[in-house]
Amino acid sequence: MITMDCRPFTRHALSLGLGLGLVLLFAIAGNAAALPQTGTENGEWRYLGGDVGHNRYSPLTQINAANFADLEEAWIWRGDNFGPNADYFTRSTPVYADGVLYTVATPRRQVIAIDPETGENLWTFREPETTRFLRSPRRSYGKGVAYAEVNGQGVIYITSPAYFLWALDAKTGRPLENWGTQVSLEGFSQTGVVDLIPDLVGDWGRWEEYLADGGTYDADYGVPRELGMVTSSAPPIIVNGVVVVLVGHQPSYRQTRIENVPGDIMGFDAATGEFLWKFHMIPRPGEFGHDTWENDAWRFSGDMSTWAPASADPDLGLVYMVTNASTVQSYAGHRPGHNLFGGSVLALDVRTGERRWHFQIHHSDQWNYDLPNPPMLMDVTVDGEEIPAAVVHTKAGLTFAFNRATGEPLWPIEERPVMQTQVPGNYTAPTQPYPTLPEPVDPIVIDGLTEDFVIDYTPELKAEALEILSNYNVGGLYVPPLPMDHAPRNGNEYINNVGCQGGGNVIPHPPAADPTTGVLYVSHNRTCSAPGFMVPTNGVDDEITEFARPGPGGATPNNTPTTGTTVAAWRPGGGGGIQSIDGLRVYKPLDNQLTSLNINSGRRGWSVPVGETPEFIRTHPRLAGVDVPNTGGAGWSIQIATGSLLITTRALSQGEAQYLPDAPLELHARDKESGEIVSSIPLPAPGQYGLMTYMHEGRQYVVVQIGSIHTDFPGSLVAYRLP
Repeated sequence: MITMDCRPFTRHALSLGLGLGLVLLFAIAGNAAALPQTGTENGEWRYLGGDVGHNRYSPLTQINAANFADLEEAWIWRGDNFGPNADYFTRSTPVYADGVLYTVATPRRQVIAIDPETGENLWTFREPETTRFLRSPRRSYGKGVAYAEVNGQGVIYITSPAYFLWALDAKTGRPLENWGTQVSLEGFSQTGVVDLIPDLVGDWGRWEEYLADGGTYDADYGVPRELGMVTSSAPPIIVNGVVVVLVGHQPSYRQTRIENVPGDIMGFDAATGEFLWKFHMIPRPGEFGHDTWENDAWRFSGDMSTWAPASADPDLGLVYMVTNASTVQSYAGHRPGHNLFGGSVLALDVRTGERRWHFQIHHSDQWNYDLPNPPMLMDVTVDGEEIPAAVVHTKAGLTFAFNRATGEPLWPIEERPVMQTQVPGNYTAPTQPYPTLPEPVDPIVIDGLTEDFVIDYTPELKAEALEILSNYNVGGLYVPPLPMDHAPRNGNEYINNVGCQGGGNVIPHPPAADPTTGVLYVSHNRTCSAPGFMVPTNGVDDEITEFARPGPGGATPNNTPTTGTTVAAWRPGGGGGIQSIDGLRVYKPLDNQLTSLNINSGRRGWSVPVGETPEFIRTHPRLAGVDVPNTGGAGWSIQIATGSLLITTRALSQGEAQYLPDAPLELHARDKESGEIVSSIPLPAPGQYGLMTYMHEGRQYVVVQIGSIHTDFPGSLVAYRLP
């Protein structure tokens, strides 16, 4: 469902009431079609994703296929110089602006300015320690900083794990003078900071009740545990003089308590730090979408995080973001309904915070299908018409494309029936949205594990696989878990439900795009699984902790239980999985693939394996003499697009015991037209999360995030340039 705050838009009605300004704006956009978004001019990389459209693209061409092999290491910057745990899921892609690199390091999310030629530190900033920092469940997930020029001065903005917003002088790292509000905590500066919690909870009903009952606000502790927890993951984004602050929570699939703080979006004046507006992510009475929260669930539900970064179109004055599910992601009996604005792409007016359009990509999420990447903005040509597009790629492997000015889908999106829950008291939406185009990167996501995808390398393997699958209830993307002691269905007992994804968790390997051609480059794999069973909680909170990790002296300050007071009726109980055939999967494996997707036509282009088929498959006795297609190997592909190349490497997967034993550690130059590797150079450690490039004093650099606890370079950066 597409909804807007204005009357419906039609392509033939621009001149009928929308105003001459919009007509001129679209005319300009049409003439400038296929140009990159702002942020990478003059060799800069001013945003987390390079440009404000988050395409992970740079028009630079100094480094090309002919000279890529000549690249030499310019410097290595060590993240472990700034404290312990620098290796832990390093995700901060640096920005390059006005001749300086900026990034964050370690779970403390220290801000560092780096000399782009030598890798030397220019200045550092670290927020004073607070109890609410120690309670933060997303300390190690900082994705970087935001940069903007305000009144001619470069400013670095960051949202800390403790949920403070800082504005720092980009040249010195000092908190900005005459900015923000005073924080009455030891060690905090008198300026340059805003405590975000009071503005976030100020008009929230449960907070008002807490204060009416005699509660007080402790700026050191943050939100009282019984009310919830709030933190941050992605940096803010600055658009047209407004700092748009995103919000994170404890991942809701680990929760059993149903209450939390709503993840409302807030805007602040970039020049003063003054609070400007707030958008209610869980609609209140009288607001659009309120009726999608049945059982009065809007009163107590929380989360709805925007932990992924945001993108923006300054000309349209819109900021685009994607959202998480509500509290207790695995069970929705307490919050029936579609639950707007969860699982959605959302376009807000940056001046007012008002919703301009939205689309809910999945209703009432219970599958951990939260959207991990911001909408990618590019101008495309569909059926001869130039359109400003916003493209959202999902974990499942589906891609949704919209007119970013209006929210109108570029191609029809169909609501299709999906498998329903059998857990007593639970709720699942009867249908889910499927785009007719763009094509999925793996066709398995459309119909699920049909016979076309069953392993068929030999007739015997196929027969055994079909026999095993006959004991399962095979579905598509939206397969709910069964209760632990489920009853036979239609008289036939089956082991579990089975569903398939074709995308993978694209958090550590985000797609890149070339906005000059309208082509996406997506890293993905195929997974079919039977979800674990659900068990009753009997009203007991199991106190699951999130990312507990030893700190200095062996303490575990991040060992924080879930929040709230009311426990959901059911929780994940483990189990699940699909029976294998002597260790071989019952479906054709596609472990790592890199695929191009043309948004002008909606069609897949080339698709190439990343790495080589694992030795276990190559040498399996039941495949002796069989020519098995390359399935791809360990380590996700991570990539950026440049004017002449697709630059890629293989990333360490989360939780791997060792790094990429089956492949050399290399940085690749790929042909954008074919995906083929045209040149490679060695890396000192596996990649992590992202790449970026910039031009400094006439020389182009490529920076790779590298390292893990399994290498000598935890949480580090390595830069390359031509001799």
